[in-house]
Amino acid sequence: MRSSTLYHATAMAGFACAVLLVINVFRRAGLLPETTLTHAIAPFGALTGLLAITGLFLLIRGTAGALGLIGYLLNAAGLAGAYAIEYTLHYVFPLLGSAKVAELLAGGTGQAFLITSVVLLAGVLTFSMAALRAGRLPALAVVLYAAGMIPGALRNVVPLPVYLIGLAVAAAGIAWMSARLWSAQEDPALLPAGRRMPA
Repeated sequence: MRSSTLYHATAMAGFACAVLLVINVFRRAGLLPETTLTHAIAPFGALTGLLAITGLFLLIRGTAGALGLIGYLLNAAGLAGAYAIEYTLHYVFPLLGSAKVAELLAGGTGQAFLITSVVLLAGVLTFSMAALRAGRLPALAVVLYAAGMIPGALRNVVPLPVYLIGLAVAAAGIAWMSARLWSAQEDPALLPAGRRMPA
């Protein structure tokens, strides 16, 4: 696959992620109705985010170094875990009684959720530091992503308004970085040094 096609595909995933996050914010805030559709699409914000982060890492890998790789792996693992959590919350827990859900959350399931949150938080912060150092993405977009994902990863320990504001801020950062990713192939300054076209 040509790099331009890959960048475009993962940028589209990033745009979809941003839209899904905003929909989730509106739903949780009561600005959109709780419907089968809004619940069904909720988990896919994390999945499309994973695809977007993969494209962003491929873009910055030439200058992100080992920190970038570590950050990407942690961030990707955290987003994969977040997708599994969201899937469970929207497709499994509604089929169980509240007592059973409370029992699961008090045991290994709750511990797995906590570990996932820690991994996601560590990945977001590490990847963002590497992206800032690499200098290939808009710095403010990276900061928005990191700042928004901190409460996003800590959804169970921060107030709901803080969590929702965090998701909205993260969506803005992801959309901004995805716009840069979309134009990466056309902007020689954003390409890895070995792939730049001669002047």
